[in-house]
Amino acid sequence: MALKVVSESQFEAEVLRSELPVLVEFFATWCAPCKQVAPEVEALAAELEGKAKVVKVDIDQCKRLAQMLRIQAVPTFMAFAQGRPVGMEQGVVRRAKLRELVEPFLPRAQGAVTAAELAQLLRAGEVVAVDTRDGASYGRAHLPGAKHMPLEQIEQRLAELHMLSAPAVLYCRGGDRSRALCDKLGREGVPVAFLEGGLLAWEAEGLPVERPD
Repeated sequence: MALKVVSESQFEAEVLRSELPVLVEFFATWCAPCKQVAPEVEALAAELEGKAKVVKVDIDQCKRLAQMLRIQAVPTFMAFAQGRPVGMEQGVVRRAKLRELVEPFLPRAQGAVTAAELAQLLRAGEVVAVDTRDGASYGRAHLPGAKHMPLEQIEQRLAELHMLSAPAVLYCRGGDRSRALCDKLGREGVPVAFLEGGLLAWEAEGLPVERPD
């Protein structure tokens, strides 16, 4: 997707007054690393659509702005939230690293728990992970100590879910199915947490999984 190029006169409205967090790429048309990183930036923009904005600023067209923000090299990425800069990276940066700049400021779904948060809660014994995938998938690999309760059975097993030793955090492979179920249960007055991004997000963080022999 083509990213919007913001001028100096548009910067305040598009970035500083944005209700959503904004990732700004300061670039130049002659910059080879800018062209190299473009696919990662465009993919991130598509991934964050509706949650955050990703825009570009041409330093040759916005010299005063680049000087004011002390842009020393291109590409430089700056994240803004509520009108203030909250993070910066320079050079050819991977999509995951760029996402980290805006991640803490993204709108969170009700009941969403990140992989890092879940790992901490599990270590403290404050929650129980509940694997909602099919039995074969659970048997191949699952979060340490996770209970198995297939997604299609959970609504019939709510009493069992609430009798666990700690509050449950549901997870599936990518997070979408467990999130949809948690949204449905929440509307029915049964709040349940889920792992944002599912098992894929957990593994992407390099967190341990159990692989039974």
